[in-house]
Amino acid sequence: MKGESGNRLERRLGLPGATLMGLGSMIGTGVFVSIGIAAGVAGAAVIPAIVVAALVATCNALSSAQLAASHAVSGGTYEYGYQYLTPGLGFAAGWMFLCAKSASAATAALGFAGYLLSLVGGDLRLIPWLAVGATAVFTLLVLGGIRRSSRMNTFIVSVTLLALSAFIAAGLVFLSGQGAASFPTLGAAATGGWSQMAYATALMFVAFTGYARIATLGEEVREPRTVIPRAIILTLAVTGVLYVLVALVVVGAIGSERLASLPAAEATPLELAARVMNLSIVPEIVALGAVTAMLGVLLNLILGLSRVVLAMGRRRDLPSLFGRVSRDGSAPAPAVVAVGILIALLASLGSVETSWAFSAFTVLVYYAITNLAALRLPRGKRLYPAWISAAGLVACLFLAFWVPAAIWVAGIGLLAAGFVWQWLASRLWSRDRAPADEAS
Repeated sequence: MKGESGNRLERRLGLPGATLMGLGSMIGTGVFVSIGIAAGVAGAAVIPAIVVAALVATCNALSSAQLAASHAVSGGTYEYGYQYLTPGLGFAAGWMFLCAKSASAATAALGFAGYLLSLVGGDLRLIPWLAVGATAVFTLLVLGGIRRSSRMNTFIVSVTLLALSAFIAAGLVFLSGQGAASFPTLGAAATGGWSQMAYATALMFVAFTGYARIATLGEEVREPRTVIPRAIILTLAVTGVLYVLVALVVVGAIGSERLASLPAAEATPLELAARVMNLSIVPEIVALGAVTAMLGVLLNLILGLSRVVLAMGRRRDLPSLFGRVSRDGSAPAPAVVAVGILIALLASLGSVETSWAFSAFTVLVYYAITNLAALRLPRGKRLYPAWISAAGLVACLFLAFWVPAAIWVAGIGLLAAGFVWQWLASRLWSRDRAPADEAS
C-alpha cells in the first residue's frame, strides 16, 4: 500500500514498536555518557538533577505528544514550527537537530567501536574503520524500512536492558552490604552549589530527549493520536526509573567526591563502578550493554535524522531529491543515504570530542520551539492543559543558558549560519519551493 498522498511513508509501528524506538534512543549515551558527566559536575546531586530533568522532559514530551498526534508527519518540531509558528522557527528547529544529532550519531558509532574493541581486546587504531562499517550496515538496515529497523531495535534494547538490570541488581546488593549510609539521597547538595546543579540538570536533560524519535517517526505510527502520547509517556517512565537506579549505584559505589574529581573525559563511570564492586563478569556485562546501547543510538539517530531531512526536502529547505520516499513507501531512501554518508564522514575523523554541553544547548532550543508550537495548538486539538507547555518553554530557556557561555555563543553562531543557508537556498530553488501546507 502506498503512502497517503503518493509520497508518504506507511504506518507500520504500533505501541510496542514505538515505545522500543524511544527506549533505543534514550538508553544509550544517556546512561553511558550523560550520567557520568553530570555526576562529575554535581557529585551526588546528580540524582535530584535527574529528577528535575525528567520533570522538564515530561512537559516537553506532553507537548511533543499532542503535536505529533494532531500533525502526524515526519520531521518532528521542524514540521510543528512551520505548521503552528513561522517558517524561520521551523527551520531553526530542523537545522539545530541536524547539526547536533549528526555529530551525536558519529560519536555513538565511535563509542560502539571503542567499547567492542576493548571488550574483545582488539587494536584501538581500528576504531574509525569499525565505526564507518557499523554506520554503513545500519544505513542499509534503515533502507529496508521501519519494520526491519524495529526488529533490530527490539533486539538491541532487550540486550541493553538485561545488561543494565544486571548492573543495577548487583549494585543494590553491594550497597546494601555497605549499609544505609552508602545510598545517596534525593536531597544531596551539588558540589558547586545551585549553578552546578542547574548545569547538571541541563546535561541530564539531553539523556531524556530520545523520546522525540517517536514524534519524528509520526508518519509511520498507526493510530498516532492515541499511540504516540502513550508511547512517549511509557518511554519516559521506564527511562526515568532506570536512570535514577543507575545513578544511585554509580554514586554509591564510587562516591560523590571521587566522581567530582574524575576528568571530563571519563564518559562512562559504570565500568569503574562495576570494578569497584568487584563482582565477577559484571564489568563485561556492562561493556556488552554499552556496545548494544551505542548501536541502538546509532540506529535511531539514522532513522530520526533521515525523517527530518525528508521533511526539509519536501519544503525545499534542502534539495527536493531528499523529499522522496521509496516506491513501496517503506523508507525515504535518498535522505537515509545522505544521512549515512554524513555520519560515516564524521566518524572517519576518529574524534569523540563532541561537546555534550553543546548538545544540551541545541536540544533545549529545539524543545523551547516545541513548547511554543504546542501553545499555538487550537483548543480542540489540545490534549493537555496549556500551562504544561508554558512550564516546559520557561524551563528550557532557563536551563539553556546555564551551560558555559562559549557553548551557547557557538550555538547561536551555528543557528545564524543556518539562516544564511536558508536565505541562499530560497534563491537557488525558489521557483520549485514547496507551499507551506504541502507536507501537512
